[in-house]
Amino acid sequence: MSEPPALDVGADPVAAVAAAVRTLSAGGVVVLPTETVYGVAALPSCRNAIDEVFRRKGRPPERLVAALVADGDQARALVEVDDRFERLATAFWPGPLTVVGHRCGDRDDDLFLGDGTTEGGGATVGVRWPDHDLVRAIAVEVGPIATTSANRTGQPTPDTAAGAAAALGGGLLVLDGGPCTGEPSTVVDLTAHPARVVRRGAITEGDLERAGVSVEAVERR
Repeated sequence: MSEPPALDVGADPVAAVAAAVRTLSAGGVVVLPTETVYGVAALPSCRNAIDEVFRRKGRPPERLVAALVADGDQARALVEVDDRFERLATAFWPGPLTVVGHRCGDRDDDLFLGDGTTEGGGATVGVRWPDHDLVRAIAVEVGPIATTSANRTGQPTPDTAAGAAAALGGGLLVLDGGPCTGEPSTVVDLTAHPARVVRRGAITEGDLERAGVSVEAVERR
């Protein structure tokens, strides 16, 4: 069976959003562009879809997966906020920063994002408000989207839609937004005091310090 064609986001962004919303809402998995790298996405409430994302990536189940959100309000509905969160949100969102915090206590869905290994204990969630119109438009329709880089774990993320789809085994809805050559998002854990940078990315420790948030040295995950 031939591979389904990718949808050209630039040619018809409305159709691309509609196709992604249909697929995600039906419990499917989508390869999509962001302003950083290509991602593979599913809805957090669809356990089977989340499992498929992990299986295709060869990703350990305890590894954090971020939620891409449409705006700051969606982010604040997922994660407990403090002054540091607000400083970072004001300085860097929308943009390539993922913030890890304690999950809001009233969330009762099968949220995929917590591993309970923070300093204070309890489930965590990583959230990012991306600087990408397509992703935000999808999240407006379906809510926060569980998204991780579209690659096999430990391998580079391809910078084309076709390469990303092939790396994950094919057979997925693919939204082709052209080359994605940005740096991955910086990941900052706000459950630690001071905050801890757990992945270096487009935003540096100096940038975070200038925004008024003290950070520890980078720890690799």
